[in-house]
Amino acid sequence: MNFEGFRYHKPLPNFYSIENPINPKTIISEDMLFDLEKLVFKYNFAGLSYSKLSEEFKNEFRIDFDNVIIFKFMMGDELIKMEPSKGKCKLMDEEFQDFGFHVYEFADFLRKNGFQADLIHPLADDLSMRAIAMQSNDCVITRSNMCLFKEGISTGFFMIHTSIENLPFKSENDMLWVPDFCSTCGVCIERCPENAFGEDGKFLRKLCTAHREGCNDCLLKCPFYKRGYNKVKQRYNRMKKRQKNE
Repeated sequence: MNFEGFRYHKPLPNFYSIENPINPKTIISEDMLFDLEKLVFKYNFAGLSYSKLSEEFKNEFRIDFDNVIIFKFMMGDELIKMEPSKGKCKLMDEEFQDFGFHVYEFADFLRKNGFQADLIHPLADDLSMRAIAMQSNDCVITRSNMCLFKEGISTGFFMIHTSIENLPFKSENDMLWVPDFCSTCGVCIERCPENAFGEDGKFLRKLCTAHREGCNDCLLKCPFYKRGYNKVKQRYNRMKKRQKNE
């Protein structure tokens, strides 16, 4: 699940143990990037994505960095399936803090090896984490307003901006079929206990209780959660093929 806007999360303490280099490197070797990936998987993160921010995006949000590493993790199934409550929110924050602690270790790994690396604060009000994620061409926003990566719809993430210029950025997004699939599904609209969708099917954030009580009903009913990305894509392809042959 995307954690942007979950206001019950406490700010992450500063866990850096290494300072940024004065003259940071800009090129990382394949071996060192592989070592970073091994460190990420060691702590049960789901994987990495990379955003190269456009000049328009940087101007819009008034930022001066452009290379971002996204550290993805999967929210625990037991936690997702708990009934909404303040207690659930507390447990969600504990999970958030646990994963966030390790992101500082990833930043220190990069700093130790000569690269600038700084955590983008996940609770910043003046910067859209999802907008940065979309710049990776590795995710889409679903009808229920969740950020979907191929790893799953219950993916949370942290981000580090860095001096590294040669990250494996994607130039095209092969997930742009998802909004079309969502328009044919509508399960999240039908099963939402708060009716947090307008007559036009658009998500109404002010009515959603996910950020206050940890409601996950739309996630639990979503085909991307129940079946996974690849199976839903296969189903969508079969549907489009039938439509084409009719």
